[in-house]
Amino acid sequence: MLTPPKHIVSAAAIVINENNEILLIKGPRRGWEMPGGQVEEGESLSDAAIRETKEEAGIDIEIIRFCGIFQNVGNSICNTLFLGKPIGGELIQTPESLESGFFPIQEALEKVEWKDFRQRIFEQVR
Repeated sequence: MLTPPKHIVSAAAIVINENNEILLIKGPRRGWEMPGGQVEEGESLSDAAIRETKEEAGIDIEIIRFCGIFQNVGNSICNTLFLGKPIGGELIQTPESLESGFFPIQEALEKVEWKDFRQRIFEQVR
């Protein structure tokens, strides 16, 4: 008998526009963060990052590169991270993202309270 998988794989995107501003969404639980979420069955990691960014922020992105994989051992989550650039769409609000917007990098780093997320952003923009 097959047991359900014990790991969750997620994909997130650091999206930087032509003004060197970073896209953040404000989630109901964790506050400001980059868009991302669980990878669905039959979906590639990069496609998941593109879909989640569209669903949570309304922004269409093109993936520039893979940034890395981060493991939350306690919660059995593997987070994959991509760098992307906006290519269309309009900022939206949803129950998942109470606000969304592009912010100068320094302001974005101050808004993001989760140190793991802040560290990941910092690693990509320095």
